[in-house]
Amino acid sequence: MDFDYNYGNQFYNYYYPLGIQSKEYQILAPEQSQNKQPGMEYLMQPRPIFDDPSYIGSGKLQGKVAIITGADSGLGRAAAIAFVKEGAKVVIPYYDEHIDAFETKQYIENLNGECLLLSGDITDKCFCQKIVSETIKKFGKIDILVNNAGVQYQQDKLENISDEQFDHTMKVNIYGMFYLTKEVLPYLKEGSSIINLTSVTTFYGDPQLIDYVTTKGAIVGFTRSLARNLALKNIRVNAIAPGFFWTPLQPACWVKEKIPSLGADAAMARGAMPYELAPTFVFLASDDSSYMTGQVIHNNGGQVMG
Repeated sequence: MDFDYNYGNQFYNYYYPLGIQSKEYQILAPEQSQNKQPGMEYLMQPRPIFDDPSYIGSGKLQGKVAIITGADSGLGRAAAIAFVKEGAKVVIPYYDEHIDAFETKQYIENLNGECLLLSGDITDKCFCQKIVSETIKKFGKIDILVNNAGVQYQQDKLENISDEQFDHTMKVNIYGMFYLTKEVLPYLKEGSSIINLTSVTTFYGDPQLIDYVTTKGAIVGFTRSLARNLALKNIRVNAIAPGFFWTPLQPACWVKEKIPSLGADAAMARGAMPYELAPTFVFLASDDSSYMTGQVIHNNGGQVMG
């Protein structure tokens, strides 16, 4: 099959066998892989679409300051762009994806937005402290925290998950979120919002992502408990459970043969581009969700319902 590698919102029809039946679904990307987590967006073909040109901000986050971990690429990048369009200033802590990060910063500045990049490891409590201190130093406050950064590794069996992999997955996906949230909390005021990224895999139990699903289930519990803990302070805590979105995490995790079929089991028979999740981030960050806390929003094309 021939694929068009041009940047753009291009889908491909493909016939995919599902059990004894078959169905036609829309493919976002051909076979490809990367050998380093959490992946590099600039290496992906086609490039993910992180901005919807028709999305016009209306000042919903005017004057707000948001920290979005892992926003150098993927879903975090889409959130950052939408936040800037809505008037927010953004701080982007990222690991070492420097090309992606500077591309994101340049895009934001072309929108006349403000962006602070901070490179480091969120599993290090000292780096989480630095994120907060540098944010306060530059912008003077924090209104929104998006715990988006994460890693996932494909393993067919529990026995194949090394102690080192399990430890790393837990530390990036859970410890980093815990450390940073704890550092941010003293600066959050009434009306602030915390948004945590869980996953559709939490709700159906992907057999090849056992350690990842474990962390994403923990994030649901963390979200609900913290939401009750902070409710009377009017600080909202919610989560998003994305389905298959075309982000660097996918080619960095799966064997290349699996890439074309990701999203095929959703009711809508397709995966999605990051920009399709951006309005959900805005909703949870803004006063539009002023009476919502402790909830998980499912954006998965109908892969999991109920």
